[in-house]
Amino acid sequence: MASAALLKPWCLFLALLCLSTSCCNSGESTVGNVGMAMQCFVDHHIYVGCQESYRLNGGGRVDVPPGAADVFCDGPCLVETKLALDCVERTLHGFIFLNGASVMDVRFALDVGCGHTSRRGDFSMMNHARGDPETRVPETHVPDTRVDDYDQGSKTRIPVYSMMLLSSVLLLWTI
Repeated sequence: MASAALLKPWCLFLALLCLSTSCCNSGESTVGNVGMAMQCFVDHHIYVGCQESYRLNGGGRVDVPPGAADVFCDGPCLVETKLALDCVERTLHGFIFLNGASVMDVRFALDVGCGHTSRRGDFSMMNHARGDPETRVPETHVPDTRVDDYDQGSKTRIPVYSMMLLSSVLLLWTI
């Protein structure tokens, strides 16, 4: 009975150690992922027809002059910008632009800037996403819009073998 009591803390320690190493090891270089995500902004397969000055960059900016919203929104630029955002999201989930905007913030700013409201052509929320409260992307975006339309949520997953190990340790703990 004494040996079982001594074994329990070691089993728990071993399980937590294995679980923490599997959760912390990404298996890929973060710097490499950021570099690959930045390549999405200069990919010649994504940006084909959009004028270079209107393209989204790694800083999270789209420089569309006030009178050029129709050219940007109704031409290839909006579609290609959304393709670039999809590329970034696939490459590095949770990517944050240099101005502090997330991919979700940029998608929202594109929807507002290209919407058919009085704010059409106003991409200022994208250009100042985390700065001035007047231009910051609101916490609740649009009442009729589901959050899933802008973000795919957390993609954190615990590997199956880690769950099996933790379950085994918990079963041993009860014995």
